[in-house]
Amino acid sequence: MLDFSSELRPPAPTPRPKSLGPFALLRVLARNPLEAWTTAHFEAPIVMGGLSIGRFAVLSDPTGIRHVLLDNSHNYKKDWLQHRVLSAGLSNGLLSAEGSQWRNQRRAFAPLFSPRSVMSFSAAMVDSARVMVDRLSRRDGEVVDLVVEVTRVTLEVLERTIFSDGLGRNPDEFRVWMKNYFETVGRIDLFDILGVPSVVPRPGHRNMRQTLRLFEQAIDLIISTRRRLLIEDPTYAPHDILTLLLKAEDPDSGEALSEAEIRANILTFITAGHETTANCIAWSLFLLSQSAEWQERVRMEADHELDGDIDGLAERLVETRAVIDESLRLYPPISAISRAALAPDELAGRAIKRGTVVVIAPYVLHRHRALWNRPDYFDPSRFRNGAREKIGRFAYLPFGAGPRVCIGAAFALQEASIVVATIVRHFRLQLAPGHSVWPVQKLTLRPKGGLPMVVKRRLQ
Repeated sequence: MLDFSSELRPPAPTPRPKSLGPFALLRVLARNPLEAWTTAHFEAPIVMGGLSIGRFAVLSDPTGIRHVLLDNSHNYKKDWLQHRVLSAGLSNGLLSAEGSQWRNQRRAFAPLFSPRSVMSFSAAMVDSARVMVDRLSRRDGEVVDLVVEVTRVTLEVLERTIFSDGLGRNPDEFRVWMKNYFETVGRIDLFDILGVPSVVPRPGHRNMRQTLRLFEQAIDLIISTRRRLLIEDPTYAPHDILTLLLKAEDPDSGEALSEAEIRANILTFITAGHETTANCIAWSLFLLSQSAEWQERVRMEADHELDGDIDGLAERLVETRAVIDESLRLYPPISAISRAALAPDELAGRAIKRGTVVVIAPYVLHRHRALWNRPDYFDPSRFRNGAREKIGRFAYLPFGAGPRVCIGAAFALQEASIVVATIVRHFRLQLAPGHSVWPVQKLTLRPKGGLPMVVKRRLQ
């Protein structure tokens, strides 16, 4: 257990005593939605409310969440707001597809993310982590923005695994594009609050549209290059996302995926496949930098395990995984899971009218007073040994739940475990003097202003 004489309460906004008015709420949502939550959201099983755009219910009751995402999922569809957020290049991809389109895509990708396939990627993840160590070693004792560094390593992992021909561009270009994309795509616009139709351009999305055009040009090059190689040499078929996309067929009609579906899914796996993992790694490293005890635990484990058999490596990094799980609890990558009720229902003892948007916010759920002991404190021991089994399945949702649980969760957790253990084994981490870390929610949850750290090489 943690030594509570040196307990760590990581930075987070203090819940508001009461809800904001509509205009003040708009300003806060535009700046940082985390700062809009009230005390009631962290104490009540459900909080009802509304805006000019409709009725909302913020749900933090695990039984009700299971009802929405699993038992009665046919009554809840992705709502208009979530579709608006995901419409920027992802509308035909796995994240936002519905019905048969979603089922066909999910079946097509399942082989790549089977336990056997994910484990086969361990060597590539280890190699990418070692390259990062070499890069950081050249800056020993300097201040380094670890958000930039972990973004680079997650892109390199994608190039070595599910996009085995590479991305066709300098990874730093993709990193900058994605930073611009995620800073814009999750923003709640005044037009959205006022219910202005989505066909009306959002002034703040101009930069995002330009970024999407750059993404599409790069993705079209990736597709055309692979198609040419497959025609020239039919035996050339690397086991990666791109091959699966180009060969995927509807099991009933035999039709291949459309160009729009292929492009959207490549963008989905480039963006979601690296952004959430990079944020998870960054937050884990920040929390370790604030806890000498857990940094030493992870270092000792890394010294013992990283030189052993690569097969099953991530499963042996149990201390590291506990830190990562706690990081995902405190700073979950998913901002919200929202569904619109197709018919009247009841959740947590409250009547749900048709059309109500049910919002499940992992950040709120993971810090809820009724579900967690000392929820605002960093305590990885809650995920160690038998303690983990006491956590309700629908009280902890870093990757969602139900049929639409993130298909790449095991991939992300394995990668994060290997990268975090490798960095902590080789370096001591210290937050740069004068820098204050603050969580900001865009589409994902990231540290405001990056994560400048003094990275010092350990003496072996």
